[in-house]
Amino acid sequence: MPFQSLGLAPSILSAIQDAGYTEPTPIQAAAIPAVLSGSDVIGIAQTGTGKTAAFTLPILTQLTQKPLHTGQRSHTRVLVIAPTRELVAQIEENVLAYAKHLPLKIARVFGGVGEKPQKDALRAGSEVVIACPGRLLDLMGQRCADFSKLEYLVLDEADRMLDMGFLPDIRRIVQQLPKKRQTLLFSATLSKEIESLTHEFQHSPKIVQIGKRSNPAETVTQHIYELPKHLKLSLLSHLLKDDALQMVLVFSRTKHGADKIARKLEQTGVRCATLHANRSQNQRLKALDDFKAGRVRVLVATDIAARGIDVDGISHVINFDFPHVVEDYVHRIGRTGRAQAIGDAISFVSSDEMDDLRRLERFIGRGITRKRAENFDYKASPQSFEVERPERRHQQQRSRHPQRHANEQHGRPENASQGQKTPRSNTEQAKASPAKRKSFWGRLSGR
Repeated sequence: MPFQSLGLAPSILSAIQDAGYTEPTPIQAAAIPAVLSGSDVIGIAQTGTGKTAAFTLPILTQLTQKPLHTGQRSHTRVLVIAPTRELVAQIEENVLAYAKHLPLKIARVFGGVGEKPQKDALRAGSEVVIACPGRLLDLMGQRCADFSKLEYLVLDEADRMLDMGFLPDIRRIVQQLPKKRQTLLFSATLSKEIESLTHEFQHSPKIVQIGKRSNPAETVTQHIYELPKHLKLSLLSHLLKDDALQMVLVFSRTKHGADKIARKLEQTGVRCATLHANRSQNQRLKALDDFKAGRVRVLVATDIAARGIDVDGISHVINFDFPHVVEDYVHRIGRTGRAQAIGDAISFVSSDEMDDLRRLERFIGRGITRKRAENFDYKASPQSFEVERPERRHQQQRSRHPQRHANEQHGRPENASQGQKTPRSNTEQAKASPAKRKSFWGRLSGR
């Protein structure tokens, strides 16, 4: 089925052609007509299947069919809410590409950077606003945004936003929006909590579901390497000697661990970048740009990046630390094998992680193939490769306080300024409550 058959505007079809796409993915083919019909829509599909274009393309088409607001100041017609800075930036990149032939003003809103440019963009009037909930709520409190004529609300990665404790913020935002609007909710999973959310925010939504619930993409080949924990760095370095691992995303459970992995790989001559909550926004954007451009071969990240990275061509995802939560595994390995491409997912599993592996295999209903690396000494004792140079005391303290570490990474990711303390709003204080951070899959721990 070509894009031309979906009812998209000629200017949008031209932009799609310029981007090099010829046929829609299954979620796009199913969701685009539903959105164009004017109905509220729930879109459920695996990560990497093109959900962003599934709501961006029909919304932009509808914007072309209705007259743009005239006058010196435009009104915001579309609000897209997403959980992380990286995802906001990625959605903006998609909107800019598909709206290249439209006279639209687009604003992105998230923390970690100065407020003034975002305030100016909101006050000047941007037809499309893409935002993280925390910073958006703060700016709405300062009367910077005008959503009185909002027509479309999109909640992207809704399961992740619930998982990160953003539901109170989202409720406060939605309460200030017009009741008459089209609301689209996209998620990788359809849980009872998501269904409850749809009853709260949507009216008789159409459900578009592609594939099995939260199962890994079939285009991803999965392998497990069982080994002692002290050999993980050595095995990672050993595997990277293979040129087939061209563009590699490595997941660490902690920020400290990500820095350690990258430092050790750099010592062996492997070009690396890191992506985690302790990096400034500029550092995070540079790391992604360097990875996309091939200036670094390996990007080492924590789960803050699991849904924020949308990079074509990732050949391998390596779970250096096996995730505690099943859905985190699904979203991690979904960074490769995107849009029907082929990819490989490799997981290192030590003895203390076997329970997590068995839980995953029960969830997906099958075992994952075990592999042994050729010419690798599995009986080696810890060597100099594992010797860690002294760390700053505050890093050691973070490792002794895993809950505080979890707060830093997941409690308020889009509002936390890097390297400085800022006054916390009532919303932030509420977010610090452990009860608010409980996910419906179990509390995320220590990434």
